[in-house]
Amino acid sequence: MLKFIDALEYHRSGRKGKIEVITTKPCATSRDLSLAYSPGVAQPCLAIEKEPDMAYEYTTKGNLVAVVSNGTAVLGLGDIGPLAAKPVMEGKGVLFKSFADIDVFDIELNTKDPDELIRTVQLLEPTFGGINLEDIKGPECFYIEEALQKTMNIPVFHDDQHGTAIIVAAGMVNALEVVEKKIDEIKIVFNGAGAAGIACANLLISMGVNKKKLILCDSKGVIYKGRTVGMNPYKERLAAQTDARTLDDAMKGADIFFGVSVKGALTADMLRVMAKDPIVFAMANPDPEITPNEAKKVRDDVIIGTGRSDYNNQVNNVLCFPFLFRGALDTHASAINDEMKLAAVHALAQLAKEDVPDSVRRAYGNSEIKFGREYLLPKPFDPRVLLRMAPAVAQAAMDSGVARRPILDMEKYTEHLEALQGRSKEIMRTMINKAKAAPKRVVFPEGEEDKILRSVQVLLDERIAIPILIGEEKVIREKANALNIELRGTEIINPRKSEKLNAYSDVLFAKRQRKGMTRYDARRRLQEDGNYFGAIMLEQGDADALLSGINAHYPDVILPAIEVVGKKDGLSKVHGLYMMVFKKEVVFCADTTVTIEPTAEELAETAILAAEQAQRFDITPRVAMLSFSNFGSAQHPLTQKVKKATELVKERAPELTVDGEIQANVALDPEIVKSQYPFSNLKGDANVFIFPDLQSGNITYKMLAKLGNAVAVGPILMGMKKPIHVLQRADDVSDIVNMAAVAVNDAQMNELEEYPLNTH
Repeated sequence: MLKFIDALEYHRSGRKGKIEVITTKPCATSRDLSLAYSPGVAQPCLAIEKEPDMAYEYTTKGNLVAVVSNGTAVLGLGDIGPLAAKPVMEGKGVLFKSFADIDVFDIELNTKDPDELIRTVQLLEPTFGGINLEDIKGPECFYIEEALQKTMNIPVFHDDQHGTAIIVAAGMVNALEVVEKKIDEIKIVFNGAGAAGIACANLLISMGVNKKKLILCDSKGVIYKGRTVGMNPYKERLAAQTDARTLDDAMKGADIFFGVSVKGALTADMLRVMAKDPIVFAMANPDPEITPNEAKKVRDDVIIGTGRSDYNNQVNNVLCFPFLFRGALDTHASAINDEMKLAAVHALAQLAKEDVPDSVRRAYGNSEIKFGREYLLPKPFDPRVLLRMAPAVAQAAMDSGVARRPILDMEKYTEHLEALQGRSKEIMRTMINKAKAAPKRVVFPEGEEDKILRSVQVLLDERIAIPILIGEEKVIREKANALNIELRGTEIINPRKSEKLNAYSDVLFAKRQRKGMTRYDARRRLQEDGNYFGAIMLEQGDADALLSGINAHYPDVILPAIEVVGKKDGLSKVHGLYMMVFKKEVVFCADTTVTIEPTAEELAETAILAAEQAQRFDITPRVAMLSFSNFGSAQHPLTQKVKKATELVKERAPELTVDGEIQANVALDPEIVKSQYPFSNLKGDANVFIFPDLQSGNITYKMLAKLGNAVAVGPILMGMKKPIHVLQRADDVSDIVNMAAVAVNDAQMNELEEYPLNTH
């Protein structure tokens, strides 16, 4: 549980609060200043005066949202005022930025007059691309939102209403599928007729819920036709024709209960009288109307969700508002309409049925997460929500006519969104797109492993590769069925039953007969070790690439690869490389996995092969040959080795930008190079680092991954005759998919027999 003091310390430590404003353009020289302000700023001003839509090109308007509140209904704290509400609004800004890269100004208005608030927000329209209303009490919030939507030409969205509605609607759609009930036949009871309750009811009616089967309750009981106490026009529209007067009455035979009220409002007796397979969304915060533990003691057939993160089926508004606004802003939508909300509902509901990434599973204790009663909604930290919801919302904005800037290529738009999640996504998408252009056959010797099967589903869905699985077919198909994976014609090979076992045995025997292997040994090795069988497939042209190691030691993969496939002609060794992806840059480190104490010749090979690999990622290589010396500053056999290796690289690949021996900090510092080593063709901007030995390379890449928060892609084996890459035991599905894309790219290059640099 969070401690009170922890929350206070979190907010006041370091820079006060949770947000800051940073510049996106340089302002370090007099020229920068003249461009940022006077006189250069006059040009975009005049362009916008002539064409107002150019504000989206020359200013932050298109990515800027105002989070507006008067503090009259803050969380479960009530009317605490605008100043006390500021930490919540700042928090909203953090979520907008963290989940969808949307910039936010929080605006707390010191007024309870709805018309004064409306007029103030209207005056803000030139500044913002959208308005997120927050924590404004009902019924004023309905009036305020309706007035702003009618009078403003940018999206206005009250998250307390519609964010909650969108998420619970998605949860309801999936819950109904699980219990096999039809939306137009169910009886629904709402407890809570504030902003969220009324918005939820209205959205569900628009989705097909029979209004006659919906009962809304508040603190005074059922909202029925003819009631006069505690009513307003918004409740009146949803008043039911019913004899029920209390929540107890309303709950009899109900299929679904939605709670946006108070702790304990749903009793055990009420739950008992609900219909078979009751669905409960108890969303009172911080304590729900009934807890899952309490509910399951009463009904073992209940499906329940709450607003709490410590229970399954969490209704968390962060699943909606960042991504809804992302799609709206990117189309310059003039409003967020019902079509866009429904698109968000169905995108969320569908995503919950897809396989869950390992990164999400790890965030929740590596627990089993699978569509069903305990998993109706995606988890809040699922990175795919952005990639599903924003495009769906954008498409709905275009289809419904509120988009002023259509998105012409939705696939490229999705890739752009993926890049917002980090440089690694952008880099790997380049490799994936290249792979998709000409998919190759990738053999997986560990075909019975769950992670491999889940990765195969992605490879098939995105058409990245043509997978071949090695293993017992019955086992593979049973596991695939349990994981809801469609193998769709994927070739499955059991080495013991393969029609090519005899021919492959002859090949392996011929290769290893003078290395102590008999014909019997060769046949047994192929039957028992998928890595040998996969390597023979690759060597014989029955596969184009091989990936293995998710459940094996590194030597168990590398040894069969070297014995069967071997290194390229003319090379002295196989070499290992990791691509390290930081937030804003990418670097390559080699050799990090294979050669313990390389010679100068081997270092030169590593450098040239690493440069080739960088080019395959569409990155221009700038190679630093690392040492503890800078261009002869320390005379030692180890530095002389690096110096000689540098000379060999320059001789064999004269077009390559490379220098050394050089210290790592100098290779990354333009000022030091400029002032002390102006002769170097490296300008402090190296991106390929060649380490003098395996110890230094291996230690460095692992430290970068941990301390520098870099994403490590690899290990990538360089110098093999055919593409073979080693997976790590800790790799998740996305890592395996990434390595498959790398392997396919290597296979494509092998097929063309074209390499950008001369390696000999």
